[in-house]
Amino acid sequence: MTTDTVTTDTAQADTAIDRQLEAILMVADEPLGLIHLATAVDRPLKEVSAAVARLVADFDGTGTGTGGTIRRGFELREVAGGWRIYVRAEYDAVVADFVLIQNPSRLSQAALETLAVIAYKQPISRGAVASIRAVNVDSVVRTLLGRGLITEAFTDSETGAINYGTTDLLLTQLGINSLDELPHISPLLADGAEGFEDLK
Repeated sequence: MTTDTVTTDTAQADTAIDRQLEAILMVADEPLGLIHLATAVDRPLKEVSAAVARLVADFDGTGTGTGGTIRRGFELREVAGGWRIYVRAEYDAVVADFVLIQNPSRLSQAALETLAVIAYKQPISRGAVASIRAVNVDSVVRTLLGRGLITEAFTDSETGAINYGTTDLLLTQLGINSLDELPHISPLLADGAEGFEDLK
């Protein structure tokens, strides 16, 4: 077997893995870790890691293959400990308009405000969220739990109050890896910022 034959066989094998992973990632509704992907295509982790790197370059238009010359309208991004295909930031507006027309269901202002409080102050009890927002949040918390954006973190042993935190689904929806990437809240608040920070 000649060197050229080995090189061709390797390239064909790489292409096959790339296309398999691409197909899986196109239908995935949550980020997939490398181990999960390797299991799905029954290939060694090292090969899958290299294939993911090739796909990132391919979608970015920097790859060396035939598909790597055009920057796509989507990208392969590592989020919440896994890989998922996302729309590129410059196309967010057009996609958002399309999604809102096709699926107008979205969180209410009350739900968004409650979610923001939980994201920034977690773990936090329902009572503390209600104190910050100065309204009853029972139904909103149920909605957020139902959508999988928050979860019950633990129950306080002294008060019996359930404390809530955000889930990986929220990170996925926001397109970030961790809560540390959330914008700082203080520049967005008026003079009441200190009171917000003191409430727990």
